[in-house]
Amino acid sequence: MNDLSAAPAPDAPRPERQRKPDWIRVKAPISRGYHETRQLMRELNLNTVCEEAACPNIGECWTKKHATVMILGDVCTRACAFCNVKTGMPRMVDPMEPENVAIAAGKMGLQHIVITSVDRDDLPDGGAGQFVKVIKALRRETPETTIEILTPDFRNKMRPAIEAICEAGPDVFNHNLETVPRLYPTIRPGARYYASLRLLEEVKAHDPLIFTKSGIMLGLGEQRLEVHQVMDDMRSADVDFITMGQYLQPTPRHARVEDFVTPKAFAAFGSIARAKGFLQVASSPLTRSSYHAGDDFAEMKAAREARLAKQKA
Repeated sequence: MNDLSAAPAPDAPRPERQRKPDWIRVKAPISRGYHETRQLMRELNLNTVCEEAACPNIGECWTKKHATVMILGDVCTRACAFCNVKTGMPRMVDPMEPENVAIAAGKMGLQHIVITSVDRDDLPDGGAGQFVKVIKALRRETPETTIEILTPDFRNKMRPAIEAICEAGPDVFNHNLETVPRLYPTIRPGARYYASLRLLEEVKAHDPLIFTKSGIMLGLGEQRLEVHQVMDDMRSADVDFITMGQYLQPTPRHARVEDFVTPKAFAAFGSIARAKGFLQVASSPLTRSSYHAGDDFAEMKAAREARLAKQKA
């Protein structure tokens, strides 16, 4: 049974809510753009990680008509200690989902779209085929839209999944390491750190032109040097873009926040990451994988072009 969704004993003391520092408090979403985006997602029967993962940036992003679509349903086959997405037995894959994603991208006028998914360990291909169908639908219906995917680890199906998705040609392939290796048994028990790292390596080996991206959460009890080592591991895998953001506890039953990392500390981590050679770095308390993804993609693309031009010179 998923212990994150189990009901507490009737006489159990209610866990205390941790007080958030001022630098990560956000206003409730009330704008017209927010409600229009929400309505569009409902009409097309689409899920978003913005809602399912309780992202603090949802008000800002949806006001700008930016939404991260979560394909393959809203029920995950894993039970990570940091994640607010429901765990259980997922429903059948929606065959209309790829077309509906493309319709949503067109109606929102997206120049850049981020597609993620729940883990689907129940599917023979881990859900890779649905990513391929979504990418193809977007290329057909909104050819000017650049595509960023944020995938699970495709446990025991990694190589064929990567080959199929890379052949479909996303612009950015993102897979988050989430935390440092030492914390995997408690924070990400269904995954393996080095398997996730190998996935990122395999993407580059299959197609060096696809930008790769990965992120970690801070505040889970990691040590500074452990974060530096993750950066080095990512660079060894030729990851182009690193994101670092503050972990926020979705409910009292999820992993506790061990530390609220200050904006100054995030800036320091960002400076170190840039010195290590990443093309793009996003490091702040409210940074999330898809936050400002379109602007970041444009900057990353320009940085690669500048680096190549410098090498030729």
